[in-house]
Amino acid sequence: MSNPTLASRLLLVAAGLCGALGVAAAARASHAGDDNLGIAANFLLLHAPVLIGLSLMATRMAIAAGGVLLVGLLLFAGDLAARSLLGGALFPLAAPLGGGGLIVGWLLVVLAGVVGWRRAD
Repeated sequence: MSNPTLASRLLLVAAGLCGALGVAAAARASHAGDDNLGIAANFLLLHAPVLIGLSLMATRMAIAAGGVLLVGLLLFAGDLAARSLLGGALFPLAAPLGGGGLIVGWLLVVLAGVVGWRRAD
């Protein structure tokens, strides 16, 4: 097996950060009774293992899917967290754009499965 590409390693780092932020957000949401932050935590924790799996696949399409998922996740969960912690949205339509990005990212996961296992390196 060859060494992981930089892109797959960065995706793994992002997965770890999503997991850590998800746990922290879940703890804060449970103590504050904050629904928006709880939803953001759930999305972060749900997508962290997906990003790990995509980083391990290390195909071009899997890395692209992970990148799109990550951007969508940052916009969607970031907007919910900003509303909770900062009292306002990141910017208008951040959450819907992030949600749309998540949908596109998941469709790219489907495409990664169809395209196959040719590695990115």
